[in-house]
Amino acid sequence: MKIICYDQCHTEAVPASSDLEETIALCRSLLFPGFFGPTLDRQDGLAEYIRRGTERLFSLLCRQITASLRFQAEGCPQGEKGRQQQAGEIAGEFISALPGLRTGMEQDVIATYNGDPAAESLAEVIACYPGIRAVSSYRIAHALYDLHVPVLPRMITEMAHSETGIDIHPAARIGTSFAIDHGTGVVIGATTVIGNRVKLYQGVTLGAKSFPLDENGHPIKGIPRHPILEDDVIIYANSTILGRVTIGQGAVIGGNVWVTEDVPAGARVLQSKKKFL
Repeated sequence: MKIICYDQCHTEAVPASSDLEETIALCRSLLFPGFFGPTLDRQDGLAEYIRRGTERLFSLLCRQITASLRFQAEGCPQGEKGRQQQAGEIAGEFISALPGLRTGMEQDVIATYNGDPAAESLAEVIACYPGIRAVSSYRIAHALYDLHVPVLPRMITEMAHSETGIDIHPAARIGTSFAIDHGTGVVIGATTVIGNRVKLYQGVTLGAKSFPLDENGHPIKGIPRHPILEDDVIIYANSTILGRVTIGQGAVIGGNVWVTEDVPAGARVLQSKKKFL
């Protein structure tokens, strides 16, 4: 059996886990000041807090994106200076996108709060809810994915997966006001498309059926193979939606349901009722 070994020609290969944890915490601290990362010093003020956090985040991202680009290069050919310059440009674009990410996350928090009668405050949702942790990691990772950063986005979402039990691929497309209630066991595949105001409960799988093979028997990658959820869809606990099917606007999928066909807008898909003697 051949053992795969990464030929590391620099002191850094892929981003270090400790740096990545700090990066995620810094991003969250800039999205929700005072909840994550460094303590908010009232004497310095919010503007200074944001400035210091942004400078540190830029430094971390430059180093980690460079490592990611180097990892993708396989063997580190010439061009290290170019990779560092590219990493700086990407880091700058990512930081410029943070205000938009913050607006999106605010909508996710409000949707989660409004959808859970047990939630007592928005602050509780931000500080405690695993769905918000997983979705914030996804939105950070997806922004980097859209900037064509290799490896790093997947590492970020897999760290959130380990922490929360919620597995969201960074390539998935998820709209605004997205809520995951409870969350454990949720799986969202790479080519999933989710509209606005969608809510998922624990154990929901948005997955793929078996996919086709090429003439050599290898899986054909990159084809759309996961569900499309239109606006205002609700999927209850432990339901499985497989393949490139469309769940129409406002549809409700009940708990423990297996769906492999399109569902029209406004439909209700439920288990058949059982009669008890």
